[in-house]
Amino acid sequence: MDRSQKEELVAGLHRVFDETTLVVVTQQSGMTVTEASALRRQMREAGASYKVTKNRLTRLALEGTQFEALKDLFTGPTAIAVSEDPVAAARVCVAFAKANDKLTIVGGAMGSTMLDPNGIKALASLPSLDELRGKLIGVLQAPATKLAGVTQAPAAQLARVFSAYGSQGEAA
Repeated sequence: MDRSQKEELVAGLHRVFDETTLVVVTQQSGMTVTEASALRRQMREAGASYKVTKNRLTRLALEGTQFEALKDLFTGPTAIAVSEDPVAAARVCVAFAKANDKLTIVGGAMGSTMLDPNGIKALASLPSLDELRGKLIGVLQAPATKLAGVTQAPAAQLARVFSAYGSQGEAA
């Protein structure tokens, strides 16, 4: 890899760090190509990405970003998982690490907040941003639905009373 390719790689990683919300740093040792491909596929499906990085170049790319404090975690065979959704990358990493002991979560950061492996696991247990939005919409719609039911109830009761009188009149 020549100098211009390294500069492009550092610039690309720097852009990724500027645009993302969550970075999870992992170490993988002994992962097969099939396992790594499965992890990347799961990441893509969740809206995240997973990339094996060169430690020195990643440390250079971290300079001047909100994730600069992660520099010390880049030793040994490391990879990063990034996502704009604050839960997606953490959830996939934690689930994959449970099923495969070759992947170890070293730490990460959400914005400028550093997270240890337990913090990443706690973050992975939270509902995703879309799930939270759905719950919020449900909470907001519930009063309107109840209000509509309450306002329609007297009319429905009145209609049932008229119907009952009508059926009694036909029977007589």
